[in-house]
Amino acid sequence: MDYSGILTELALGPSRFAALLAGLDTMTAAWRPQPASWSALEVVCHLRDEEREDFPARLGHVLARRPGPWPPIDPEGWAVARHYQQDDLPGALADFTAARQAALRWLAGLAAPDWSLSYEAPWGLLSAADLLGSWLAHDNLHLRQLIRWQRARLELLTAGCGLQYAGAWE
Repeated sequence: MDYSGILTELALGPSRFAALLAGLDTMTAAWRPQPASWSALEVVCHLRDEEREDFPARLGHVLARRPGPWPPIDPEGWAVARHYQQDDLPGALADFTAARQAALRWLAGLAAPDWSLSYEAPWGLLSAADLLGSWLAHDNLHLRQLIRWQRARLELLTAGCGLQYAGAWE
């Protein structure tokens, strides 16, 4: 595993999300393509909370060899309970960025972490390396989600227009 490369990619995450979301007003950021899907605003709030309460916390749990279960998380429930749709996109993005920077400082400060340490999750054994890789994969999943959100927004804006000249979407 290329740990340095993963850390570099994690560091690029906030700027990638910021670029995808640049210029969105509050109403647009809160738009949902479907009633059950997430808005761009909800995605950013989710990223912020995952950065604060999931990946660094759970990776730290494994690397410190803490006994017992992981701290609980509820990403779907947080979206409702924490009123993601009423949040502020620039503020949520800034909070995500600050949390990511703090996590990267923590990771850089680890003295020879043992990436082979593992945790027995309900769905199987996960190593610290698995968690680190999954952290970056989580970014990629939400980058893809936001690109699909942008495509749905484009289709709304161009209703009745053909988009095939741009090339095949999927």
